[in-house]
Amino acid sequence: MTDHQLEFHLPAPPISGDTPFIPARMVNEFVYCPRLAYLMWTQSEWTETGDTVEGRGVHKRVDKPNMPLPAPQALETGEALESEKVVSRSLTLSSTTLGVIAKLDIAEAVDGVVTPVDYKRGKRPHIAQGVYEPERIQICLQALLLEEHGYRVEEGAIYYAETRERVRVALDDVLRVAARTAVSDLRLTVSQGRIPPPLKDSPKCPRCALVTVCLPDEVRSLSGSSLVPRMIAVPPDEALPLIVQSQRARIGKEGDTLKITDEEKGEIQVRFIDISDVALYGNVSITTPALAALLEREIPVTFHSHSGWFRGVAHGVGHRNVEVRTAQYRLSFDELGCLRFAKELVAAKITNQRTILRRNWRGPPEERQAVLDRLGAARKSAGGAATLAQLLGVEGDAAAVYFRAFASLLRSPEDKQGVGELAPFRFEARNRRPPADPVNAMLSLAYAMLTRHVTIALASVGLDPYRGFYHAPRYGRPALALDLMEPFRAIVADSVVLSAVNTGEVGPSDFVVAVTGTALTQPGRRRFVEAFERRLSQETTHPIFGYQVSMRRMLLVQARLLSRFLLGELPTYPHYLPR
Repeated sequence: MTDHQLEFHLPAPPISGDTPFIPARMVNEFVYCPRLAYLMWTQSEWTETGDTVEGRGVHKRVDKPNMPLPAPQALETGEALESEKVVSRSLTLSSTTLGVIAKLDIAEAVDGVVTPVDYKRGKRPHIAQGVYEPERIQICLQALLLEEHGYRVEEGAIYYAETRERVRVALDDVLRVAARTAVSDLRLTVSQGRIPPPLKDSPKCPRCALVTVCLPDEVRSLSGSSLVPRMIAVPPDEALPLIVQSQRARIGKEGDTLKITDEEKGEIQVRFIDISDVALYGNVSITTPALAALLEREIPVTFHSHSGWFRGVAHGVGHRNVEVRTAQYRLSFDELGCLRFAKELVAAKITNQRTILRRNWRGPPEERQAVLDRLGAARKSAGGAATLAQLLGVEGDAAAVYFRAFASLLRSPEDKQGVGELAPFRFEARNRRPPADPVNAMLSLAYAMLTRHVTIALASVGLDPYRGFYHAPRYGRPALALDLMEPFRAIVADSVVLSAVNTGEVGPSDFVVAVTGTALTQPGRRRFVEAFERRLSQETTHPIFGYQVSMRRMLLVQARLLSRFLLGELPTYPHYLPR
């Protein structure tokens, strides 16, 4: 008995008046990888790579229209033609019959016969057909469009820029049927609204522009594959956050750079390509041209109070992936679904709190196990909560246990193993709005900065940071960001506070204590923010996939995995649980 499952091919739904034309380039991508085409066409996903930038450079000349292609009758008779050969660049054609639109790089007309020519970066492939199948399909569709508009077409051609070779493509009946079938299959896939599965261990994936969006190996691994994910999902951090804290700073635009003018430090220029996002603290001013340039480049700008409270974010037109937001809203109105998600979320948070306590305990050894046991019991209770109210109670009890033990993680004045000035910080309980002591002031600032980073990560993958599953929606409250950051509070924010205190990087003199609360001085805040950003830049081993990734990129990977879960590709959302 074979395990082969029969397939019944369904025709694509008929084209209606509001059905968009499918670009021939998308059909090319569909033949190359159905999942890639779905991500690009249906979910509007796109990322730039060196290959895509190089490809745009190759098309720069042919993307400039020069003259329309003469009417078919004029080409056949040669009437009013200035030369025997007519070359039309960047010619756009569409067909309601095919449901396809294409921009032809070049259409050459000689003796009444038109030849579509498509430009490609790279070298000519040395294969029997001369051209890869996706390119053959694309050039065939261009030929079909020309024929439907009345032109005579006998063949197509692909020009490879690197080797400067032109390869002929024969337009036989087999290729024409394959091209029409590919269009129908793509339209059917889109109409069903089901993303195709990722390719299995394909050599196409490592150089794909959307590998960080698709997460092919990661999705297959979480779906039961035994193959170890390749280290392809996360490129190195090339652009980094620009954080401006000086209260006399003014940000303007000068060419392709931001110019930061400070009365004390003078002028500093930063290239746009080196900036991932901008954070402004307090009364930092920014000019309209500078803000417009950042929004145009989809570089988010976050605004914070002088003490670091996250006020909001400004970004460009935003991500156009409506599908993932629809899935997010659908789950947010499902009470049972939200409860299941929230129980796993709280359990993950408590697990990571136990990890921080286990790693950094400095108190009496006999008390350590008792605290870990109580948190372990709270983690189990979270899984058995029947309502969100019960879950909130479990989370609150676990937080009380965790923060009562937090003082045992701080270096005491009697601890002689530390480095630098001894830090007589005291911590009794978590308090905020305003924080009453230096440790709480640092915790509040760290949580605000973490909220900022998670908000940006969620928005960059197409999710709405303000509609969550555990935290209640409230005006101006990034509920989903607060959801996603819960397991990261201890691992990122709390660990930065512990490091700053225990290494002496921040001392008691870096704080201003008043009846209105406790706040970091400007030099102290600068050092603490630097410590926080260093923590995000530290590489760590992903506990599931096994490859190295910075904590900054970890937040983005988790946001991507959340979107894959919401779209039904993963059975559960995999939380980050370091050992």
